[in-house]
Amino acid sequence: MQGKRVLLVGDDKSDLTAITNLFIQAGHQLCAVGDAYSALGKLSDGQYDMVVSELNLPKMSGMDLLVKIKEVNATLPVILITSGICVKEAVEAMKKGADDFILKPLLPETIKYITSGFLRDSPVENASAENGKYAIITKNSEMNRLLDDTREIANSRASVFIHGESGTGKELFARHIHRCSDRKDKPFLAVNCAALPETLMESELFGYEKGAFTGASARKKGKFEAADKGTILLDEISELDYQLQSKLLRVLQEKEIDRVGGTESIPVDVRIIATTNRDIEKQIQEEKFREDLYYRLNTIPVHLPPLRERKDDIPFLVDYFLRKYNKIEGKTVKGLTEEATMALMEKPWKGNIRELENIIERAVLMSKGNIINEEGLLLNGRPKPAAPGGYPLIPEGSLRELEKKVIFQTLDRTNGNRTHAADILGISVRTLRNKLNEYRQKMTVS
Repeated sequence: MQGKRVLLVGDDKSDLTAITNLFIQAGHQLCAVGDAYSALGKLSDGQYDMVVSELNLPKMSGMDLLVKIKEVNATLPVILITSGICVKEAVEAMKKGADDFILKPLLPETIKYITSGFLRDSPVENASAENGKYAIITKNSEMNRLLDDTREIANSRASVFIHGESGTGKELFARHIHRCSDRKDKPFLAVNCAALPETLMESELFGYEKGAFTGASARKKGKFEAADKGTILLDEISELDYQLQSKLLRVLQEKEIDRVGGTESIPVDVRIIATTNRDIEKQIQEEKFREDLYYRLNTIPVHLPPLRERKDDIPFLVDYFLRKYNKIEGKTVKGLTEEATMALMEKPWKGNIRELENIIERAVLMSKGNIINEEGLLLNGRPKPAAPGGYPLIPEGSLRELEKKVIFQTLDRTNGNRTHAADILGISVRTLRNKLNEYRQKMTVS
C-alpha cells in the first residue's frame, strides 16, 4: 500500500512524537500541528488523506475542528483520539461525521487498523473502505470484482446506474466511485428522490429564481449547481415523478439546467450516479419510468449482489459492526457464539446489510456480557407478554392510531430516513409519503 499524507493535531509533544513515529514506521507521511487553527491552515494549503486529532485541544476543541473540516470537505476522513472515552461524546462525534473515535495509547496495531480501514488503495481479503463511515467490508470475489471495475471507470464522465435490493450498499458504491475519481476533491451530493414531495423536487434539483412562486424570496441554487464539477447521486431514482424525468433527460443530453422561474439555461459539469431497488424494466413497461432516460443513465450498469449471495462476508461484517457499536455504546462485546454465527448464516436477509447492522446494534446495546449467543440476537423479536388467561395483550386505540404510532416510531428510529423506514415497515416510500400527507391534512383540519 502506498504511503499517504496524514495531518496529526495535538498539543502534547510527547504524544505527537510517539504517534508520528508509529505512522512513519508504517510508511506514511506525517504533518503534526499543535492546535485546530494551525490544522485548518494546513488543510487550506495542502492535500491530506486523513486527519487524526486529539479531542481536547487548546483554543478550539477537536469536536469543533471536526465540524469545520466536514463543512469544507465531507469526504475527508477524520479520527478523534482521547485518553478517556465518554459514550455521550463518542455518539456526538459520530453524529457530526467522525469516522472513528479511538482511545489512547495508539499502538502499531491501531495504526494498521486505521490505515487498512481508511487509506486502502485497493480491496483486499476482508476490507475495502474509502473511509470508516462509508466502509465497504468484503472478501467476496464478486464484490471485489465490482470494486475493481468501478475504480477503472471512476474518471469517466459516463453515468452509472447501480441496481440492487434495499440495504446492499448502493450509496457506498456511489461514494467509492466518487472518491476514486478525479472529482474526489469536488462536491458529492446525494438526493433521495423518494424523500421529497413531487412539488418540491424540481426546485430542489434545479433551484429557483426570486419570485418563481410564493415564498421564493431570493434566488436559490439547486443540487445540480451545488454539485458542479463533482458528483450527484440520485438515490432511488425510480421514485422520481414521470414528468420530471424528461427534465432530467435534458440535463444529461445538454449538460445544462433551467432554474424554476428562470429564463436562461445554466451549464453544469456533473457526474450522475443513479440507484434503484426496483425492477426498472417492469417500471418501463408500466410507463412509470422513461425508457430513453434509462438508457442514458445505464451507460455503466452495476448490479450489487444481495447479502444472501455473499454470505462469506457475514463474519467480517459482524466484526465490523461489533467494533462500531462497542465504541458508540461503550460496550466490550468480543464476538458471537458459534451457534449465533450459524443462525446469522442461515437467515435469508431480505433487508440485506442494513438488516444485519440493525440486529448487531440491538444485540450490542442489550448485551449483558462480552459474548452474544443466539438468544441475544433476538432474531424472532422479543416475546410479547400474555394477558391473564393466556390471551395476547392488544394495545389500546384504533387500528389507524396504532398504524400512525408505528410509522412515527419507525421514522424516529431511522432519524427521519423515509427510505429506511419504509424498508422496515415493508411498504413503498410512496405509500409512506401518502400516509404522512394524510396525517398532516388531518392535523390541519382539526
